[in-house]
Amino acid sequence: MARNNARPLSPHLGIWKPGIHMTLSIVNRVMGAGLATVGVLALVWWLVAASSGAEAYATFMGIATGWTGYVVLIGLTFAFFLHMAMGIRHFVMDMGAGFDLKANRAWAWVTVIVAVVLTGLTWFVILNKGL
Repeated sequence: MARNNARPLSPHLGIWKPGIHMTLSIVNRVMGAGLATVGVLALVWWLVAASSGAEAYATFMGIATGWTGYVVLIGLTFAFFLHMAMGIRHFVMDMGAGFDLKANRAWAWVTVIVAVVLTGLTWFVILNKGL
């Protein structure tokens, strides 16, 4: 089939330069899948450990409150807040606002900043109040 040269090619990722707004849109979907997967695995592990006795629960808590546990929990917290902020951003865009390229990029950066600040505040409270 011959291509009509009078018609433009559809834009695709080879034409568009990826920006923060495009990257975060993709990351939002990955974050949702990651949150669901890692969150469910952590919840199931916690429930199994709690129902298996004191020794299994102590092992779980030892790992969860060690440095690897904190890295995973802080990562989950950041993923949660970023996914939430991106969801709000997408909701606003679904209403028809924020499609201007400059505004879209600005709001993408705002979502990252909001996620970092909320994660920091959450962990500040957790570490100062204790688990």
